[in-house]
Formats: sequence, C-alpha cells, structure tokens
Amino acid sequence: MSGKDYYEILGVGRQADAGEIKRAYRKLAMQYHPDKNPNDKGAEDKFKELGEAYSVLSDPQKRTQYDQFGHVGGNSGGFGGFNPGAGFDPFDIFREVFGGGFGDIFGMGGSAGRRSARGRGNDLQIKLRLSYEEIAAGVKKKIKIRKQMVCESCGGTGSAPGASMTTCTTCRGAGEVAYRQGFFSVSRTCPQCQGQGEIIEHPCKKCHGEGRIRGESTVEVDMPAGVSNGQYLTIRGAGNIGLRGGAAGDVIVLVEEEPHRYFERHGDDILYELHLSFAQAALGDEVEVPTLKGKAKISIPPGTQNGKLLRMRGKGITHLNTGGAGDQLVRVNVFVPTKLGEQEKRLLKELAESECMQPPRGEKGFFERVKEAFV
Repeated sequence: MSGKDYYEILGVGRQADAGEIKRAYRKLAMQYHPDKNPNDKGAEDKFKELGEAYSVLSDPQKRTQYDQFGHVGGNSGGFGGFNPGAGFDPFDIFREVFGGGFGDIFGMGGSAGRRSARGRGNDLQIKLRLSYEEIAAGVKKKIKIRKQMVCESCGGTGSAPGASMTTCTTCRGAGEVAYRQGFFSVSRTCPQCQGQGEIIEHPCKKCHGEGRIRGESTVEVDMPAGVSNGQYLTIRGAGNIGLRGGAAGDVIVLVEEEPHRYFERHGDDILYELHLSFAQAALGDEVEVPTLKGKAKISIPPGTQNGKLLRMRGKGITHLNTGGAGDQLVRVNVFVPTKLGEQEKRLLKELAESECMQPPRGEKGFFERVKEAFV
C-alpha cells in the first residue's frame, strides 16, 4: 500500500473531475518543477509526488482501484495499475500535460527536455494461463521472454568501444528544438539526433548504434490470489530497453483462466455438479467431493431434492486483496436410470404404491394462484 493520499497531494477533493485534477496538477507542477527550484531536494521530491498522484487520478481505472483499495499495485510492479519505479519518469508526465518546451519559460535552458529525451522502450504483453487452484492460492512463476536488452558491447551507448560521442549542434544536447509561438514555446524532436542530444561518430558494430540487441530474459511473476480472467499485472521496467540508454518499458501479464475439469467459477464462488442416486437423495448420505485444496466430505440431508444447492463455506476462490474466500456450491443432480431389469421394475412398482412416494397433492399451481389473486 502506498500510504499516500493522492487527493491531498494535489489539493483536490475526492469528487474532483478530470479537469479539476489536471488544473491542480498544472499549477503545482509549475510551482515545484526542479528547473524553477535548483538544488532544492524538497521541491524535487514534491514534483515526483505530483507526477505519481496525477498518473493515478487521471486514469479512470487506476483511480477506481485506488478509491476502493487505497493503493494501486503491489511490490511486483502493480496489479492492474500504477507503482512508481523503473520506467516511471515524472518529467514524462509533465511533458504529456504541458506539451514540452517549458525550459525556455523557466529560463533554465530546457533541462527538463534533456532529462526525458531518451525514449522509453516499448511495453510487452504476455498471457499467463492459470488453473483455478493457482488462482485460489496465488502463485509465483518464472517466464522467459524475448525482448530488447542493453548491448553489452557498447554498454547501451550505441557508440563503438573507445569511440567518443559529440553533442548535437542543432539542439545543443537538449534532444529538442523549440519554436516560439507568441508567449509559449513549442518543442519538437531534434531532426539531427532524433531526440538523443548526441551524435554517434562510430556506431557499435553489434547493435548498429541503437545501444540494444534482441535477447532472452526471465521475469518472475508473483500473481496474487483471487485474480480473474482478463485482469493484468504490471512488472515495471521489465520490458524492452529504450534506445541508447532510454528507460525500459513494462511487462503486462494478462491472466487467462484454464477451464477446470470439475468446477465452474461464478465470481469467487465455484460450482460443482454432484450426481446422486435416488436412494442417496431420499435417505441422506455423506459423500466425498473434490475441492480446490483436495477431497472433502459433505453431508447430504435426507429428502434432498434434485437441483438443491449445498454450500461449503470458504472452499472457493480467495478474495483479491481483501482476504477470506468464496464458497463451493454443490448442485445435486439425482440420477434417473434409463435401463431397468425386471427385478428393479417390480421393486419400483411396489414402491410407487406407497403414499410417501407420491408428490405432494393439493398445492395450487402458479396460474391458479394468479387467477385467484384477481378474483
């Protein structure tokens, strides 16, 4: 849990709409931007907090999860949401809201542009099939992925070993070129260095100047108990590395539920179809049924009717983030034999003559009760 009140950080109420949240962020981000507060660690930390808060509250899905659980994500990178870490850059948030080019307004030479000039790598999405047993208990899995990794030959610089790089003369290392439009300054990626701020004179032969190569990596997925089909887990900084030292993207792990041999899932409850003989249903019995944690016994009351739902409390799926568990519902299906021998037919005919074997009489049908209601 983050322990931070994002609404308090931005100075807005919990009912604030998207426009109100954005206006609050713009005002405070301008106030605490490091370029306006050089060598002020407090302002820099506040600027990062503002970016974190805006990232959550400006996203409807993340905001809903934050409002419900008080946090978005966990230690592994955030379940279905946001967790600052590798790949999170508050300057990217700032540039996204303002559109870039504010270095000139601050009068600090555009250091914000240089900090985020190196592009972030792409995210990767993988599907993870989980059994009901794994979903109920939570599971850790190691998965191999193919992705773009740092070139070991050049250390990610893109330049040949021993070769030097020169500052781009067009943007002077900023990675952007600013164009004045009245009071405002609009920035564009430098066409000379493609936003890198430096020119490679002798590219690395292994990665051809990109600073990254294709490789294979192993990521550990710590999937919490109670996830559902279609939900996802974000592993920050485990995706493709950016161009020439750019931050790594994320790995999005999408949950897929494997069909189960015995159970159907209904929210956090699971349904099991139990087949009983007529004698078991009529006389009652104690039978053994499968559960997500092995076999367990359930008592069948005498006179159990076909379609009756019996409940095994706490035998279902663990509730996500809140503890506890759903139930296992056992639906009774009374077996009616389709082939009978002569002896079985004779016995059943004898039983049929008994009064207790007859369905209840005197109960009025539905339409008869409706008719009486209007008389």
